[in-house]
Parts: sequence; structure tokens; C-alpha cells
Amino acid sequence: MSDGTRPVVAIVDYRMGNVCSVQRACQAVGLKAVITSDPEQVESADGIILPGVGAFGDAMQSLQRLGLVEVLHRVVHQGKPLLGICLGMQLLMTESEEFGLHQGLNLLNGRVIRFDCPRHDDGRILKVPQVGWNRIVPAPQIDWKGTFLEGLTADTDMYFVHSYYIVPRDPSVILAVSRYGQIEFASAIRSGNLFACQFHPEKSGPSGIRIYRRFRAKLESLRRECLV
Repeated sequence: MSDGTRPVVAIVDYRMGNVCSVQRACQAVGLKAVITSDPEQVESADGIILPGVGAFGDAMQSLQRLGLVEVLHRVVHQGKPLLGICLGMQLLMTESEEFGLHQGLNLLNGRVIRFDCPRHDDGRILKVPQVGWNRIVPAPQIDWKGTFLEGLTADTDMYFVHSYYIVPRDPSVILAVSRYGQIEFASAIRSGNLFACQFHPEKSGPSGIRIYRRFRAKLESLRRECLV
């Protein structure tokens, strides 16, 4: 699927995503963004965005019902870029402990766990979910150059809304970490053509829009390679 001039992004609509704000962010950087739950449209797009807010188990049931689980596996194995946002990041994992144990897409080996009594330095318990701005910093010995976070400083604030966070089995996939009280968690990951963030770039101002620009640049680069 292509309009001939711009890369086309399929924003996966499984009835649990902040799809309109994601579409506006894509359009702001010149992407043609289609909100869709049609497996054929998802598979034919140049890139895929998997957004989401809500419960992990409900989200997986919706993806299964819409016939999107197999399609997401296919596009990832075909090498198409996929951007996961918030719940969309968590769905990439093997399983989640949210309201029981639920199987995820298993595109990355890992678990989704709940914040366990995060505390201020003075011992006061922080509220869960985490809602608001928080800093992202590079994971140990990680350089953001060449990634979707390239161009951001190591103290960039992004907007978060979540009660759960991912624990990848392979820590080398972690691009950025953040802290909520005494808990450090993975706030952005990359593995091959997968990129995902726990924060909402579309709600994070100019720094978040920069991520969408990097996503467009990746899609345009892949298109040029196909034309050679």
C-alpha cells in the first residue's frame, strides 16, 4: 500500500488505542497514516504502529478476534518497521501478569510486570499508575545514534501513563531506561525492525515528534533500498 510519494503507515486499531493522536503525529511529519483493523491493509503498509491503552488480556483478545496476531507476526518477519507505543510495547512481550497471566505476541522474549510499591527517596509511596512526565536516559553502554532516539539528549522528558512495565529477557534490546521512585525500568527498546516505547511520543511535544520523524526516515530509507 503506497500513495506513490509518501510512506504509508498502518495504525493498528484494535479498539483500545489512542489512534487519532497517533495519526495526527504521523501527519505532522508527512506520513500517510491509515487507522485500520483490516489485516490486508496492515500487511500491505510500509510500516506499522501498534498503539494502545488499557488491559493486556483484553487487547490480546481483540487482536485475536480481528485476525491481527498472525498478520503482525508476518510483517515483522518480512522486516517491516513496527513501532509499539505504551500497551503496544507490552503486547510485544511473551506474557503479562496484568489481572492474571496472559500470553502476548511473543515477538520479544520477556514479561510485563506491575510497579511494586514505588517509593520516593523519603519513603513515601508513589501513586500507581505513573501519570506524567519522566526522564529517559540511555541504557548502560548504549548509544542512541542510528536509532529512533537519535538527536534526543540524555535527559529528555517524555509523557507516561502506565501501571506495568516490561522486563526483556535480553537486556541488550533496551535503548532507554527511566526511574519511578526506586524502580528502574525499560522505557524504550529496539530489536531488529522492532522499536517500542513505554511513553507516548505523540503526547511528548517536540521530542516525541522527533521520534515520528525518525520513523519516517527509516521507511523512506527502506523504500529507496527497494528501488535500487
